[in-house]
Amino acid sequence: MSRKGMNRREAFLKTAQTAGWAAALGLTPAQSGAAVADGQIYRRIGARPFINLTATYTINGGALTRPEVKQAMEEASHWPMNLDELMEKVGERLSHLLGSEAAMVSAGAAAALVHGTAGVITGGDPEKMQQLPDLRGLKSEVIVPKASRNVYDHAIRSVGVKMVEIETAQDLERSLTGKTAMIAVLGTGEAKSAVRLEQLVEAGRRLNVPVMVDAAAELPFNPNPYLKRGAALVAYSGGKFLRGPQCAGLLIGRKDLVQAAWLNSSPHHAFGRSMKVGKEEIMGMLAAIEVWRNNYDLEGEYKRWEGWFEEIIAKLKPLGLKTEIAPPLGASPFPVLNLAWDKERYGLTAGEIGRMLLDGEPRIMSHAEGEVHEFRIRPVAMKPGEAAIVGKRLEEIFRKAPKGKPEAAPAAPAADVSGAWALEIQFVAGATKHRLELKASANKVSGMHEGRITQGQMQGSIDGDKVRLRSSLPYEGTRLSYEFRGKLRGNQMSGEVSLGEYGKASWTARRSG
Repeated sequence: MSRKGMNRREAFLKTAQTAGWAAALGLTPAQSGAAVADGQIYRRIGARPFINLTATYTINGGALTRPEVKQAMEEASHWPMNLDELMEKVGERLSHLLGSEAAMVSAGAAAALVHGTAGVITGGDPEKMQQLPDLRGLKSEVIVPKASRNVYDHAIRSVGVKMVEIETAQDLERSLTGKTAMIAVLGTGEAKSAVRLEQLVEAGRRLNVPVMVDAAAELPFNPNPYLKRGAALVAYSGGKFLRGPQCAGLLIGRKDLVQAAWLNSSPHHAFGRSMKVGKEEIMGMLAAIEVWRNNYDLEGEYKRWEGWFEEIIAKLKPLGLKTEIAPPLGASPFPVLNLAWDKERYGLTAGEIGRMLLDGEPRIMSHAEGEVHEFRIRPVAMKPGEAAIVGKRLEEIFRKAPKGKPEAAPAAPAADVSGAWALEIQFVAGATKHRLELKASANKVSGMHEGRITQGQMQGSIDGDKVRLRSSLPYEGTRLSYEFRGKLRGNQMSGEVSLGEYGKASWTARRSG
């Protein structure tokens, strides 16, 4: 097709798409452009979009998809394709761009970890694939350095394996057995480990145990730093800095293992069937990598972000706020702007500012949380023009902020809460029983929080009859946080508990023993 013909087709598709969308919202064509800018697609159902200062957090929508990716996904949606054939061709192109033996597109980096683990264990054997997550008779352990433990271990554990944690080379040698299926490494944790990637690769090679690296937030450079050092598989996210489809990721590496991983994923009827990636995401992910490898101007992007930061700084520095543009943290390939203020001059906590930013119009989502007096701004999901809005809103908030007041001394505790407590937590659709062992000293409270399967330290305070307790319970690669607030009445405490990303619940604790 000629370039001229393609332009007519693209124009037709774009016009048809926009017209249909505008009609669904009850808009004239002239209004549709403004509606996009105003987020009417969300507002029409009562949801409110926001300016995003949190970069690529999945819960806040991730990064903004590149125009080239949207175009690729739109064009792909108009033609049927056999997914096995498509992934073969896309895999060949991705392998060329990324310098790997093979590559596949997954439904995010966590799905890539699932498929990689399943592929290593089953090797493409249909009988074994149907058996998952029942690992009887199969290799059932994955070795992971302590510095690599993280909440995304759950993706690997979902296949049914047991995570075997190591800290030293001696631990590694003792843990490698006939049960070992794989060694898992977190890219950002690898440099902090006493056992480096090369040692893991060499030890695993003796028993034909491959190493898979979780590099979700990193960029897939060519040559790949992990494959070059001997890793067999590496997983990446597509919806973060790459700005590909939000629900896409990559698994690259050894050809046999990538092929086995693909067989375990949708559209095949195996363990990963629920983690579907469609033709649109596959072609969108390819477009994102092509932009990244062929014509992405990282240096220009940095200058643009730092320019946005300077706009915000210009509004806040005259007010006495401390501002600092910091280089990338860890694997995150972008600078951040750190803001801090004198709590005596400005009597607002970061959490209060965060709520004010979200309650305004336009809404602004930020890292302003908790009772501290600082937070950071991350630029990846921002759009041109938004820095001026953010700077103006923050300036208004600080200009109107009350002076800080000395913290009032807490009232004497209504009772001594020392001792054992039977704790019941009522969740949205169920309940559980835990146990507290508390020790009070004046207004301070410390102790242990015993959960159903794990336990951790508890700290808190009591101000008259007001109780506030915090605990963190370690489990596998994560920590479960609880923040209890409530009232003390005789031998009972009750109130609301915040569960972090898992919402809120109600709680009641009664003295026991």
